[in-house]
Amino acid sequence: MDHAALLALFDRDLREGARPDGPGDARVERAGAVVRQTACAPGWNGVLWSALDEDTADAAIAEQVGHYTARGLEFEWKLYGHDRPADLGRRLRAAGFTPEPPETLMLGEVSRLALDAEPPRGVRFVTVTDAHGAGLVADVHEKAFGADSSWLRRELLARLAAGPDGAVAVVAMAGDEPVSAARLELVPGTRFAGLWGGGTVAEWRGRGIYRALVAHRAHAAAARGHDILRVDASGRSRPVLERMGFSPLTSTTPYVYTP
Repeated sequence: MDHAALLALFDRDLREGARPDGPGDARVERAGAVVRQTACAPGWNGVLWSALDEDTADAAIAEQVGHYTARGLEFEWKLYGHDRPADLGRRLRAAGFTPEPPETLMLGEVSRLALDAEPPRGVRFVTVTDAHGAGLVADVHEKAFGADSSWLRRELLARLAAGPDGAVAVVAMAGDEPVSAARLELVPGTRFAGLWGGGTVAEWRGRGIYRALVAHRAHAAAARGHDILRVDASGRSRPVLERMGFSPLTSTTPYVYTP
């Protein structure tokens, strides 16, 4: 499948035709030329897709701000490099949104990826099945990214309670020490699965754990019937993913609005 076809499939299945992301009360709805998700905290709130132009963009932005602020919710407008109008990012900033660091949307068909990576000697991968495992994932995330991860612990517990078909979380253990962790989020009814949260504590970086976790999750996705992986890649992870066969398709920038 060529890049244009992959991107079109991504837009159709994960954006315009999006399903609620995460357990609980999240709902996805179409509001004119915008598709958005609304959920109670700590669920994700934001705009997934839009079909706007120079004449309709500002009114649509104002409508979404009104929708979420009436509920007291912070939300994100997930902007992709091919979204229109071309100055949508400028319009969002003018409306009070704050852009976060841009990333690269990368997609890979499992059958075309190099998935022969194994964890380094002395490291084993453990699938999260309980509250203790969810705590290990959150602890690794805090150490790797320097950010509060209480939300991640709550989300993993909710996903575990909802059943095994939505997500898989994995912790890399060196003896009794959690040194890396990552998540695989499956999108029912589509070919897609998402790779999220791959983080390794500083002293264990550069040993191939991230690459092995990508391979591990790719095999898990294929075993569950999902053959296309998506990643919002940072500058650090993009070179590794390209060497594995992932294709960079477009940029992605979260624009955040805080009431």
